[in-house]
Amino acid sequence: MTIAAVLLAAGAGTRFGGDTHKLRAPFRGLTVVQHALGAALEAGLDEVYIVTGAVELRDLIPDGVVLVENHSWELGQATSLRAGVFTAENDGHDAVVIGLGDQPLVGAESWRAVADAEGDLVTAVYRGRRSPPVKLGAAVWPLLPTSGDAGARMLMQMRPEQVTEVSCPGEPVDFDTVQDLEEWS
Repeated sequence: MTIAAVLLAAGAGTRFGGDTHKLRAPFRGLTVVQHALGAALEAGLDEVYIVTGAVELRDLIPDGVVLVENHSWELGQATSLRAGVFTAENDGHDAVVIGLGDQPLVGAESWRAVADAEGDLVTAVYRGRRSPPVKLGAAVWPLLPTSGDAGARMLMQMRPEQVTEVSCPGEPVDFDTVQDLEEWS
């Protein structure tokens, strides 16, 4: 069984309000997305994909990471999720672990723990709260939404009996605003 990491980094980040896109914002010596991508790489999964759209990130993506361009990113996160899953499926993977490009404080340990857990629908849990990364096995891929901002969360609500929770360390905070970034800098 092969498992790929898929980092979603396609959104416009309109709530950020800074001088740059939130994923390109400097944070602890790198950019926000470089921290998130570094954790996905460090987890050592079979392949790493990054789904982009609203902002150019090529210059921040190291060799070995597969770039997936989502030309429909304006239609919501579900399109990015589908683009990443579709590419991983075409490359022969059996499962994906999905993470978010604006969560720089989710470490490799969380990615690995979720990947290693049994089941087709596995989520990280931080202090009792579910948050990415989330593992999706091939059996649930046909159930994923095709548009909107719902993704794995909707699937977990539809199939609660299939969800496996894995307690993880780290801070699953999304950097949606400049204030979020400043609070954790």
